[in-house]
Amino acid sequence: MSRPARSRRAENTAFVCVHCAASVPATTDGHYRNHCPVCLWSLHVDDLPGDRASDCGAPMEPVGLVEKSGKGWQVVHRCTACGHRQPNRLVREGAAPDDLDEVLRLPWL
Repeated sequence: MSRPARSRRAENTAFVCVHCAASVPATTDGHYRNHCPVCLWSLHVDDLPGDRASDCGAPMEPVGLVEKSGKGWQVVHRCTACGHRQPNRLVREGAAPDDLDEVLRLPWL
């Protein structure tokens, strides 16, 4: 059974981080936030980027950094339940940019 499609507007909402309990505002830089700017943790909600089709829903740990042409640095997240890996664009501007000290603690993959 498939989930109903969510609009991009609905995805860009504030949330409370499941890992560190930080209050995370929606982004204001034109992109959509999918991880906490404080601890960089995420949730496994996508099978493919942005589809919100995953039934897993488990926390995703930030495990490293990659650089992709056209997207710049990305945090790679690994699901703590099923092991799924997903790179996610850093949030560099706006209301709550990612903590650069946390980003730089991650190893390059």
